[in-house]
Amino acid sequence: MKLLLSFLFTVSILGLKAQELNCTVTIVTDANLEVSTNDKDIIDQLKQTVYEFMNNTQWTKDKFKIEERINCNIQIQIQSIPSTGNFVGSMQVQSTRPALNSSYNTTVFNFQDDNVQFGFQRNAILNYAPNQFRDNLTSILAFYAYFIIGMDYDTFSLKGGTPYFNEAQNIVANAQSAAGTGWKSNESGGKRNRYWLVDNILQQLFEPLRECTYEYHRKGVDKMYSNLDEARKNIYAAMTKLNRVASTRPNSVNLLNFVQAKSLELKNLYEDAEIKEKQDLVNLMSRIDPANASKYEQILN
Repeated sequence: MKLLLSFLFTVSILGLKAQELNCTVTIVTDANLEVSTNDKDIIDQLKQTVYEFMNNTQWTKDKFKIEERINCNIQIQIQSIPSTGNFVGSMQVQSTRPALNSSYNTTVFNFQDDNVQFGFQRNAILNYAPNQFRDNLTSILAFYAYFIIGMDYDTFSLKGGTPYFNEAQNIVANAQSAAGTGWKSNESGGKRNRYWLVDNILQQLFEPLRECTYEYHRKGVDKMYSNLDEARKNIYAAMTKLNRVASTRPNSVNLLNFVQAKSLELKNLYEDAEIKEKQDLVNLMSRIDPANASKYEQILN
């Protein structure tokens, strides 16, 4: 019996190595929202179910060691409960990846989805099946799982995330007839939903952004601890590629997500840089994201 248990434990540990995500999950409710005891119990179960779904689903055919899993966070903000087990709110999704030969983690993806509507009943099971729409929550989570993986792969090889972005786009296509929002091109609120997030990144016009993503991380972040001066020069060169996107698709969700996710990192990275280097970067960031020009001025301080 001990041998059998030892074998089963070993198999389970090996099985975990195949999973891609190391995802933390939090669920919060608006301060003024009255939540019944029944709904509190459902929310507690929802948190555990989402955690297991994200971390225990095998999303790709690649093999990941435990330490290679992609660190990510999902926070679901519940703003209203129209009826028991039905929730409306938003979702903050973030992923990071480590810099080479260091304990430093750089933000790769950080997005707030304000179009989150789903049903979840007690003892519900989330099970993703390619080319099928089962329910809104499963599709939203699967979409972000593939988008996170795609973004991570894009940081290690040029356009390496394409297969996973294609899968995310397939999820969008299958959810077009769903009752929930966030899946269609013509929804109110502008082009800041899941449809545009993945549609943009697969368009040729956004290839400079994907080139920037790769070069920023492989030639910049991964060199920060071996040659900081070279890393800064490579990061600036990578960022200049965003000018082409800004000129054709100004204020696009993917472009703004990238520069805003990197703003604090760039401030810290350029803290000891020459003033000209700082000014060149601030000018570049301000052209790409003029609405937040004052925020980028902090890099000069």
